[in-house]
Amino acid sequence: MVRLILIGLLAGFFFSSTFVLNRIMSLGGGHWVWSASLRYAYMILLLTAWLLVFQGTAAFARTLGVFFNNLVFWVAAGSIGFGAFYALICFSADYAPGWIVATTWQFTIIATLVVLMAFGRRFPKRIWVFSAIVFAGVFLVNISQAGAVYSTELIKGALPVLIAAFCYPIGNQLVWEAKTGHGWLPDISGPELEHPFAKVLLMSLGSVPFWCLLVAVTTPPPPASGQIANTALVALFSGVMATSLFLFARNESKTGSQLAAVDATQSSEVIFALTGEILIIGTALPNALGVLGILVTGAGLMLFVRFQETPA
Repeated sequence: MVRLILIGLLAGFFFSSTFVLNRIMSLGGGHWVWSASLRYAYMILLLTAWLLVFQGTAAFARTLGVFFNNLVFWVAAGSIGFGAFYALICFSADYAPGWIVATTWQFTIIATLVVLMAFGRRFPKRIWVFSAIVFAGVFLVNISQAGAVYSTELIKGALPVLIAAFCYPIGNQLVWEAKTGHGWLPDISGPELEHPFAKVLLMSLGSVPFWCLLVAVTTPPPPASGQIANTALVALFSGVMATSLFLFARNESKTGSQLAAVDATQSSEVIFALTGEILIIGTALPNALGVLGILVTGAGLMLFVRFQETPA
């Protein structure tokens, strides 16, 4: 469990770059649609290159075979777990600082439990208590900084993220269930789903129709050069490195409790994002309430580490 938590925390560090860089792009006038869609365009290029160089053309061909043999599934999982999730995150960056988006995103800790239960996964009730402690910590971080933000910004910045908090675990859990042979989903078990980079590529490819439709509907102006460069960094740090680490940790999870613990490590994004905004954008240091929130979040994560469950 400790190893999974550490991998999840490392993923949270790289994930936090999303919130800081998206806010920088928003302040620079970049359209949120390009911030979202260009990330996945870069991810597809980077992941394709990685598989071809380190795994060979045969492995890449097998990955494409898995995609086209289950095209409807991957389009559904990719559109929900990557497309809708990240479009809503980038939209929120136009209305709220990165720390608000990052903090509100922690609702996914609770949303994940709901999603896991909807898929028939069960875990002790103590997991709800641990998750509530983590969420309470990030909530304290949120309200410690909310004094200087207008309520309209909080609503426009927070509501889309609350929806995104459900989209991401739904998409990831669809893949996890398909790998483990859920009755109403296609059986896609195989080496490709055990490889984190291949799995991220499959979901990224599945999100392509979503991005094409979104660009066609919104017709955004062309992206600026700075936005093109920053989305490349987001693609590398968050899209490839963080997502692969996170999905690897989820893939190694054997029980519902372990899945919930890995998902809870995303709360670390708040601390990393706030630190990044302090250093790069000049956000004020957290006050005493913010420090308390950080300590409460850490306590909740420690409870996850200490709680062990024997796989069924």
